[in-house]
Amino acid sequence: MSTNIVWHEASISKEERRTQNKHSSFILWFTGLSASGKSSVANAFARTLFERGNQAFVLDGDNIRHGLNKDLGFDEESRKENIRRIGEVAKLFVESGQIVTTAFISPYQADRDTVRELVAEGEFLEIYVECSVEECERRDPKGLYKKARNGEIPNFTGISAPYEAPVNPEIVLNTVHHSIEECVAQLTAILTEKGLI
Repeated sequence: MSTNIVWHEASISKEERRTQNKHSSFILWFTGLSASGKSSVANAFARTLFERGNQAFVLDGDNIRHGLNKDLGFDEESRKENIRRIGEVAKLFVESGQIVTTAFISPYQADRDTVRELVAEGEFLEIYVECSVEECERRDPKGLYKKARNGEIPNFTGISAPYEAPVNPEIVLNTVHHSIEECVAQLTAILTEKGLI
């Protein structure tokens, strides 16, 4: 790590950006198994925010691995680095006054806690997209569970790699018992009640 770097203060503060946007900025961290509905809910909710005039952006696990994190694999250390990088990017969105929704399996509680520590109190909301591995495997929209069961995908979360469900998430959305639209409605109600949107 270079020692010849100095932090340069921005000319526009986070608070000024929030004032201009007329809303707070924070991270909605969607975590859950593959095929639990993380990306679907995150994107549907981002559309809701957009239609309300909120500045919002979705960081999606697969999409990020096409660019920023295309050099990473799926072993434990690579997964940790994947989440570390995303956390830093999400923090930039918060600083820019935007709402950022992230859809990542992010299987380890410690990694999610590391991202939480990057931002101020109240700027990170962990959303557990609860869905049983049996239901996720039944859905299997990308055929990944089938490949994992056949030994074609090593270190597959929920099958050959662990998933640590959130200990105390701010929000739980159950996609077995609720549709995407119902989850978005629940999320909208919760964040409205909290005064965040």
